[in-house]
Amino acid sequence: MLKLLGDRPLGARDAPVVERVMAADPVAMCMVAARFETHGINPRLLGGELWTIDDPTTSLCFSGANLIPLAGSADDMEGFADRAASAPRVCSSIVGRAELVLPFWDRVQPCWGPAREVRDNQPLMALTGAPAITPDPLVRLVTLDDLDAYLPAAVDMFIGEVGVDPCAGDGGRSYRRRLASLVTAQRVFARFDRGEVVFKAEIGSLSRRVGQIQGVWVAPHRRGEGLGAAGTAAVAAAIISHGRTPSLYVNSFNLPARAVYRQVGFSEVGTFATVLVD
Repeated sequence: MLKLLGDRPLGARDAPVVERVMAADPVAMCMVAARFETHGINPRLLGGELWTIDDPTTSLCFSGANLIPLAGSADDMEGFADRAASAPRVCSSIVGRAELVLPFWDRVQPCWGPAREVRDNQPLMALTGAPAITPDPLVRLVTLDDLDAYLPAAVDMFIGEVGVDPCAGDGGRSYRRRLASLVTAQRVFARFDRGEVVFKAEIGSLSRRVGQIQGVWVAPHRRGEGLGAAGTAAVAAAIISHGRTPSLYVNSFNLPARAVYRQVGFSEVGTFATVLVD
């Protein structure tokens, strides 16, 4: 029988177990671990519910704006899918280890309808040790004063990666607020040449053990100059300087990006999948 781990105040009984589960797979679970370490398992603060089927040490799933299966068997994924299908859908994507996401999606698809896109092979990569190349010394933290210059590059990256305009609907106000929050948290990096962003990246999730890099982008007219590799190395070095492991995941078909990350020293530690459902 399914139980909701967030339905008890603070979840004190379950928090130590959940923490151990996340510590056992820190790279793959970084997105949820970052939230859990800050907010605990209270759904209102966490931004979603944690689910288990019988035992959180063997089955665990996060349900929020992203639905992230964290651990479990194929039968567990069916149980999570049935639970998700029993209420109105709240997530816009399903993301996580491919061996968990794809069985979940197979089960829930008849209820949720066709996906906008299924990315079933996204190498999950991590960097152990220092970057293999020299970090770009001109890559720096973005400040709030840089936000107007940074925003067009971020929008271009988002459209290219997700396929939708983050400024649609409210003119970009919510997307700008999200970027401003990341900037304030010192998790946005860029190289500016004559006031123009020519490289950018963000630390999308930051747990105690891992920093997950996202949104890597190089200005189209500057590609092929090595800015992507040296810039990514700079962001990775910043993560390492704070005692964390840099990680990222990339579409399997993006061969240039995969080559860049290997050049920096990243190696594959698993496979993610993403299903875009909104």
